[in-house]
Amino acid sequence: VPNNIIMIGPTGDGKTEIARRLSKLANAPYIKVEASKFTEVGYVGRDVESMVRELMALAINQVNIQMLEDVQIEARKKAREMVLDKLISPISKKDLDETEEAYQERLERYNRSRAKMESMLDEGKLDQRKIDIEVKDLPKKPQIEVFSNTGMDMIDLDLQDMLGNLMNKGGKQKKKSFYVNEALKYFQDIEAQKLVKKELVIEKAKDLVENQGIIFIDEIDKIASTDKKSSADVSRSGVQRDLLPIVEGSNVPTKHGIIKTDHILFIAAGAFHVAKPSDLIPELQGRFPIRVELNSLTASDFEKILTYPENSLSKQYIALFKTEKVKLTFTKQAIKQIAFYAYKANEKMEDIGARRLHTILNKLMEAY
Repeated sequence: VPNNIIMIGPTGDGKTEIARRLSKLANAPYIKVEASKFTEVGYVGRDVESMVRELMALAINQVNIQMLEDVQIEARKKAREMVLDKLISPISKKDLDETEEAYQERLERYNRSRAKMESMLDEGKLDQRKIDIEVKDLPKKPQIEVFSNTGMDMIDLDLQDMLGNLMNKGGKQKKKSFYVNEALKYFQDIEAQKLVKKELVIEKAKDLVENQGIIFIDEIDKIASTDKKSSADVSRSGVQRDLLPIVEGSNVPTKHGIIKTDHILFIAAGAFHVAKPSDLIPELQGRFPIRVELNSLTASDFEKILTYPENSLSKQYIALFKTEKVKLTFTKQAIKQIAFYAYKANEKMEDIGARRLHTILNKLMEAY
């Protein structure tokens, strides 16, 4: 059973980034949701179970991409053969009046021509040659919005499958011209999709979600009750009560089957400027045994943020100016001053953490 975490600290101090890095290290499916967007079951709005459904959808996409990558070599081989068949038609069967010797001679000529064409294809000499391919013009799948006991989410109802033969399943065939290199990519994508079994994708995604999934619940302080008598706080308590069974471990129905949340890691975060962590209902507090308090960022922290990350703000601005053929450099002293002003601005005004760097750099570069 995972030890759920609650992070307490001012906005922009890296709570979301910590959770994101954790998921990246574990190569786990991860989603971020905002607690303030949820409403108690029975009210208009998103119900808390939708976060599990979103995580499942994300995991399916993640697994599908990975499995498609794994079959690319095999798909490429099949695509290559299909393109060659378009460039040089497969040899016909032996005619009844054709001698074995004549057929073998014809087969040898065909094999030589195909080998030559294969060599030219591999060398890229045929890339700009055009070939005609039969393409299916599939009808659009209509989507309708329905209300269900699993929440008011958009459910993709495939009316094509539901109505069966009443609709044109295959779609119309039409010829389309492709360059050889485009045709290779087209066939490769189709063959890769065929090699990936949907049932296996769902099975792997389900296992990933149930055993490695991470749900980051931001702004949890917004659903903490400070005044138990007000109707708004009653609603917030309702959201907390709805969250409780999911965090504790329950079965959530999705269109891909039941998802057990017992081993999903939940990371909650909030600034807690007005409310306190103790304002959360005791049962929910108990489900987050690890409590982490983060401090406001210092000038030294801002310096590191501007220089260490792979896609730091300073590097982003350098790349942006490079597109205009302008060379931009940041000296150590400049970085130090930007960090100092960001720290001072947060100290004198609202503390918005690392987001202050965006404001300062944007103002600094405005003239250029």
